[in-house]
Amino acid sequence: MTLAAPLELLKQARARFTQREIAAHVGKDIKTVRRWEKGATPCPAMLEPALRDLLRSSGRPRDGAVMGDAQFRFIDLFAGIGGIRMGFEAHGGDCVFTSEWNDFSTKTYRENYPAGGEHALIGDIVSFPAEDVPSHDVLLGGFPCQPFSIAGVSKKNALGRPHGFECTTQGTLFFDVARIIAAKRPAAFLLENVKNLLSHDKGRTFDVILQTLRDELGYEVHYRVVDGQHFTPQHRERIIIVGFRGRTSFSWDDLRLPESGPRLGSILHRTDGSEPVLPWDHDRFFDHAANRVQPKYTLTPNLWTYLQNYAAKHRAAGNGFGFGMAYPDSVTRTLSARYHKDGSEILVHQGEQSRPRRLTPRECARLMGFPDTFRIPVSDTQAYRQFGNSVVMPVMREVARIMLPHVQTLLA
Repeated sequence: MTLAAPLELLKQARARFTQREIAAHVGKDIKTVRRWEKGATPCPAMLEPALRDLLRSSGRPRDGAVMGDAQFRFIDLFAGIGGIRMGFEAHGGDCVFTSEWNDFSTKTYRENYPAGGEHALIGDIVSFPAEDVPSHDVLLGGFPCQPFSIAGVSKKNALGRPHGFECTTQGTLFFDVARIIAAKRPAAFLLENVKNLLSHDKGRTFDVILQTLRDELGYEVHYRVVDGQHFTPQHRERIIIVGFRGRTSFSWDDLRLPESGPRLGSILHRTDGSEPVLPWDHDRFFDHAANRVQPKYTLTPNLWTYLQNYAAKHRAAGNGFGFGMAYPDSVTRTLSARYHKDGSEILVHQGEQSRPRRLTPRECARLMGFPDTFRIPVSDTQAYRQFGNSVVMPVMREVARIMLPHVQTLLA
């Protein structure tokens, strides 16, 4: 790609926008835009999508627009079942675009967010053109962490430098986040991933991500590992990366993290007659006539014997592997996508004379912070996978709370 195209787009943009407005949109300072205009430095080829988006914005020098009562517009990438979306909708956000490739997750998503039918809900984002993504104020993405190397073939057209972000992240799903940010220039983004992203490949993976977001895309970036147990009775550490298209006073110190979170008993089905009857669940998980969890969630004798023997074998070898027994006053282990296999990481104690049981899918929803209005239209196996791959929704809601004042300042 030659540099003539972005330079011509820059000239067109200057006919409608000030240097300051262009600089704010592409995440650079005014002096840089001035140097591009004068030809002192080449206008980077990677800015072409962002400049085209600016020209399509009908005179508005920023992404997104307040629509109706919505305070900001956002997109939901790698959406899963919408846990991040729910956290941002709680603060007045309007979702204008969704991407999720898994058919079962899409079914659950559509069931719970009927507005998803009013905007694009696409499958795999990899082949979707960035320029076709609607303008938005905040990009959300719980992107899967795929291993990638900082070595690779240089992309000479990336920022005019030998090692641009396309070179170091091409072939990973993070690249699709980066290319959309580059094209649409949202005011802010939130990315979520497993804690181990920090240490993957001896930290080099995370270094590339930060380099991409900060140096190549020009965003102010903040990150922190947050444990979900502040909000739900589950030890679940996840890294949250937020970025802003400009200088802010954002601080993680503004998070309100309760020192003592809830315990498992708060999310278990109640057997005292007070368990709510949910018309979308009926008696699928809980037998209301008998005031008990459906018997199918209690481990079979063979599985319970196997798990006890497995744990005993590893204890004898000095290992810590084994099942995780949970009690009403417990904070559980991390719920995983493999929970449907044997439930071993979280087994609910049912008394010394009884075999333990798995959490029901409704209890898993509660463990992730989803309200009882959240519908579960898929099989138990798929539901366990979905909740095990999801986010602790109240964590997202709290992060959204401290992000939005800075988003609104950037959009003013």
